[in-house]
Amino acid sequence: MPSMSTQWLRTTECPLLHHADDGVDVVHLRLIQRLLEVAMLRQSSTDITHAVLPELAAQLRADYVAVWEATPAWQALWHNARPGTRSNLDAVPRQILNDILDRQAGVSHAPGGATPAFVGACLSYIDRPNRVLVALRPRDPFARTELEYAIAAGHYLGIALEKAKQWDQALVHAQRLSAIVQISQRLTQEREAVSLLEHIAAETARLLNCERASIFLWDRARKELVGRPALGMPNNELRISETTGVVGRTLATGEPQIVQDVREDRGFSGDVDKKSGFATRNLLCVPMRDGEGQIIGVLQVLNKSSAYTPDDVSLMSALASHVVIALANVREVETIVRANQEFDAQARLAARIVGESTAVVALRGTVERVARTDLPVLILGESGTGKDVVARAIHYSSPRQAHPYIPINCAAIAETLIESELFGHEKGAFTGAVDTRAGKFEAASGGTLFLDEIGDLSANGQAKLLRVLEEKVVYRVGGTAPIPVDSRVIAATNRNLADNVRAGKFREDLFYRLTVVTLELPPLRDRRGDILVLAEHFMQQFCKDAGRKPLKFSAEAKKRLEQHKWPGNIRELRNLLERVAYLCPHDRVDAGDLAIIQRASKDAAHPYAEMTLAEATDAFQREHIQYAINRANGNVSDAAKLLGLHRPNLYRKMKLLGMEPKQ
Repeated sequence: MPSMSTQWLRTTECPLLHHADDGVDVVHLRLIQRLLEVAMLRQSSTDITHAVLPELAAQLRADYVAVWEATPAWQALWHNARPGTRSNLDAVPRQILNDILDRQAGVSHAPGGATPAFVGACLSYIDRPNRVLVALRPRDPFARTELEYAIAAGHYLGIALEKAKQWDQALVHAQRLSAIVQISQRLTQEREAVSLLEHIAAETARLLNCERASIFLWDRARKELVGRPALGMPNNELRISETTGVVGRTLATGEPQIVQDVREDRGFSGDVDKKSGFATRNLLCVPMRDGEGQIIGVLQVLNKSSAYTPDDVSLMSALASHVVIALANVREVETIVRANQEFDAQARLAARIVGESTAVVALRGTVERVARTDLPVLILGESGTGKDVVARAIHYSSPRQAHPYIPINCAAIAETLIESELFGHEKGAFTGAVDTRAGKFEAASGGTLFLDEIGDLSANGQAKLLRVLEEKVVYRVGGTAPIPVDSRVIAATNRNLADNVRAGKFREDLFYRLTVVTLELPPLRDRRGDILVLAEHFMQQFCKDAGRKPLKFSAEAKKRLEQHKWPGNIRELRNLLERVAYLCPHDRVDAGDLAIIQRASKDAAHPYAEMTLAEATDAFQREHIQYAINRANGNVSDAAKLLGLHRPNLYRKMKLLGMEPKQ
């Protein structure tokens, strides 16, 4: 039988830890001093052991030196070994390692024979010791002085590793904070909820060294948790009951849940694993709360390579708060995008030129060609013929379609405000100008400015408009700085601008500036083949808005639509069908439902029914002046007396109204 010897030595009996006498090896003291120096450096545990273990191996003449840890099974955390030595690690006596921890001492053990000699010493820690310094060599047993040295080395190495542990934790904490900042910056760039959730899950799993992560959002109405991403599930989405498993427990308690081994947790549900083919070993869940503290979901990670720690919970909670903010921002952006898309779709629908008549087909072709240019366009036509629709069609078919389309009705703005509306004003420029405001030209820069009823623009407004068209700059009211603008101008009127030019009511130079391209829209009575096409188009649109199925027209209703003269043109047809779509009690529109057309026809007998107030006023004045002249047998002087005017004033009025007075 080989001889065996085991020598125990408590740390209190180790002279290297106390007042050393002259017999202590100076080399040992220098190495202990180096360990003390290492303990004061900011190094990681790995750096320290890589630096120290080779020196310890040389001093102890050992083939193998390592730090073993009970976690709870014994394993070597760091080691230094000669080639081929690791095959003899089974020779490390585990029971003696346990005794070393229990006694907090050191031991040299020499079993003899082929079994290597062993020396071990407890590493001092602030917490309960669970690490041992181990050294093996195949030949000579370790002497008492070497055991003393191993105990001292273990003591000071333990202190160094304790310092390194604190440094490691601080470093990991800093790295995690840096990662959170980077993730937060990335989250602000996401614009879609699905991609946001997938990105968060990937970054969370990476940061915690886990295999997977998921975000579960709480659908309160359906009492469900909706998880994304859920690999292996349809559309990467998982829907579970709000009470299912550990996620449901987190939702119910509002507290983080750690499961180090799912086999030991009764609340764990393996149903999801069965469906997805994923094997869950451990998991961590934390609740996600909104700004008011209400739980809106759960953040979960699965299968961490090591045990979950309180630091992991803190990190997950911090990530969860960033997730909630980012998700709220993305949802707000999505709402705005959807609203803009709906608005854009409605705007494009309003820009659709409907009809199949020869005139409309030709008009669409002209619009398509004109849209590719930046030429000014003047649209002429009776009231209600769709001048705004054509202007929108030009804009949304042009390269400017992504920029604003801004319409302005020149007849609806007071003459004193037209300049401020078009060109803007500076603060304090006039009474009521409490703030600086940009005008329509600035607002439409890059896009299109539609000037409806351009024939009603004042003389001062016409002069300013001409200057903007020529110089491409505006001056705000009360301002002196030129502001460049890039707005395409489309104008429209139901007046005869050529007659107004001859009558001196519209600037000739502006007229030629606006009429580079002129589009004249036919009245609806001249394109009767489009009446039913337009009627079907409007009925589809308004029934959809009213939330009902599209109404069908009876044969009599179609006949009545086609026979009506439509003095109000497309606007009249549109308004009629909007009322019918909302108010018709049947699934089919009969002739009786269009009785309003008959009333409109009777109203149309009134000569001023479809005129604006300015148009009706001019028309009445022309008729009344002509009536007075006829009563005076063509004598303008007598007609002036009948009208209560001086003769020069009557001549001036007739000239303004486009009447040719006889001298």
